Amino acid sequence: MTTPLTDRTVRTWNDTITVRVRVGGEGPPLVYLHPSAGLAWDPFLDKLARRYTIYAPEFPGTTPGDPYAIHQVDDLWDTVLIYEQTLRELGLSGVPVIGQSFGGMLAAELAAAYPDLFSQVVLLDPVGLWRDDSPVANWIAAPPSELPAMLFADPGSDAAQAMLALPEDSDARADALAQMVWNLGATGKLCWPIPDRGLHKRLHRITRPTLVVWGEEDALISPVYADEFAARIADSRVELIPKSGHIPQVEQMEATYTAVSTFLR
Repeated sequence: MTTPLTDRTVRTWNDTITVRVRVGGEGPPLVYLHPSAGLAWDPFLDKLARRYTIYAPEFPGTTPGDPYAIHQVDDLWDTVLIYEQTLRELGLSGVPVIGQSFGGMLAAELAAAYPDLFSQVVLLDPVGLWRDDSPVANWIAAPPSELPAMLFADPGSDAAQAMLALPEDSDARADALAQMVWNLGATGKLCWPIPDRGLHKRLHRITRPTLVVWGEEDALISPVYADEFAARIADSRVELIPKSGHIPQVEQMEATYTAVSTFLR
């Protein structure tokens, strides 16, 4: 990470939850919603931060030192209201949003519930829908040894290895693994046993221009879901990223950045 970050905090949910928002970059505001494993400030966000001031809220329970905040969140609607209040308190309305995987589901839910909240919507391999003929892999219950192949077309690539790397210090490594497991459990509260919580009935309410980006070799959520999202969002288009799995902004950063930045302009 090279972008200097500052932290903003917002008290929400009748003062029972403090949402930490990491802020970095220069330019007009942009909201980024992170995936299930928690917020990781990667080179994709670094590059976006040259053009935008990025606001990245952390899902309750995933902020280090505040794990039990998730106990105040009962369901998806709680989450939508908590995020809407957080963004409103920060004065963020009519701005672009980018959501990755779990964060893509949240971005879609927010855009459906509050059609004027965002100016543009970017969904990077979002969860949130379900097809019996192409089930979403259960990343929550998967053994750690199977996650790399779920997430990356080439788990041995430099980009994948950099993301998967753990601290060398044994105590720090244990802390990092424990944090990841907790984050997956906290976010998994909204996704399983089936990740579709009715989003398929609400996507038609998204009225802002939407870009659906998908890794062509996504083993966690099949690329057939890209067309499922696009078919339900009127003003939308799909961009498939070759040689990429579930996290295209890491595995094929330049191609993903080009697609997203061109759309946002």
